[in-house]
Formats: sequence, C-alpha cells, structure tokens
Amino acid sequence: MARSVRLLSAFRRERSKPEYFYDLMARDTVAQLGSYTDLDGATVIDVGTGFGFFARALAAAGARCTGIDHDLGELTAHGAAESNQLVASALALPFRTGSADVCFSSNVLEHVPRPWRMADEMVRVTKPGGTVFLSFTNWLSPWGGHETSPWHYLGGDRAARWYERRTGRPPKNRYGLSLHPVSVSSALAWARRKEDVRVLDALPRYHPRWAEKIVHVPGLREIATWNLVLVLRKQGP
Repeated sequence: MARSVRLLSAFRRERSKPEYFYDLMARDTVAQLGSYTDLDGATVIDVGTGFGFFARALAAAGARCTGIDHDLGELTAHGAAESNQLVASALALPFRTGSADVCFSSNVLEHVPRPWRMADEMVRVTKPGGTVFLSFTNWLSPWGGHETSPWHYLGGDRAARWYERRTGRPPKNRYGLSLHPVSVSSALAWARRKEDVRVLDALPRYHPRWAEKIVHVPGLREIATWNLVLVLRKQGP
C-alpha cells in the first residue's frame, strides 16, 4: 500500500516535476520487471524510450539497453541522443527476430494507431524464453484521456476541444492522432490469441498486489485498473 501511495502521489507531480516522477517510476518499474527475469547482462529493447529514464534505470540494473522512439525531439530533449538510441517506428522495430532477452514498453501502446501491431512486433524481436513487459494507460481509466481527463468520458474529441478552450492550446495527446482508446479487455484478448507467448501476469500497475483480481472483472477493470501491466514469456518454436 505504501508503494501505491508513493506512486500515485508522485503522479500528481508529472507536469511540475517530470524528472522526479519519471525517475521514481523508472526505478519502481525496473524493480518490478526484475522480479520476472534477470536483467544483469540481458539485452533489452525499450520501445518508446522518450527521455530515456527507463533505459537508464535498466542500464543501472546491468542490462544492455537500446531505446527507440519515433520522435527525435523526445530523444534530444535533455541533450544529444545517446549512441544506444534510435529513431524508429514501434510498428516496425528495426531488430532481428528473436534478438532481445527482454522487450519493454511503458505507456506507449495508447499512442500508436495500431497498438496490437506494436505488441506483435515486441513479441517478434524477443528470444524464445525471453520476457515481454508491456504497460499502458487504458482509455476508460480516470487518466485515460491524459491531460484532457476526466472529460474524455464525454468523448475524446469533446475533451480535446474543452482543453483547448480552457488553455488556449491543443492537447499534446490528441484523441485519434496521438492518443487512441485501448482497453484492458482487448489487451487480454490479444495475449490469449498469441500462440507463441504465455501470460505470466496481468495486473494494475500502481495498485497493491492484492488488487490484481480486478483485472479479471469485466467492466470494473476498465475503470479501476488505471494502468495495465502485461508480462509475457516468449515460447519456443
């Protein structure tokens, strides 16, 4: 419970103190990932690496991490892009099939127009026996509209117009362009259809462990999950 309170309290500082928030999130998430696989010496692909907070936390845990992002501005926001960062699309990862021990992505899936194509690509580049760690903010969660929340419950376009009227600028995460509605149920259905993965876990990212059962309650899970984590093990041929 203390962990959940700490993370949710930090979430309120995402815009005012982004470095504090993302550094805390990165360290917490890498510790979570480390409970499923050994990261020391592991080859990791960070899909949608952005400012690189998660990539740095992965490297601190001993991983050999390569980050990709479609936006050069994100990669260079804090200086020149590092040598292990690439500009590339999450829908066509520039890596050989079965080349990574771990494929990791945090809060990117809802920002691509074909989320399950991205998820398929993450599975493709993972070695048999490797781990896929995929988390995203589901649309019907209280933060599903990102900066337009909670007005996204009235519709994504309406929420975007409301935000622009209130602030005088369009939202960064624009519904239908850079923000897409992804559900918990669609994520679980995708994972079940994949014959080459085994689901190790599906749980709410910020909640105490005892709250993971809400993921299995249709309807409730779409609102109460907030952010879903899927952890998969790639199966052999």
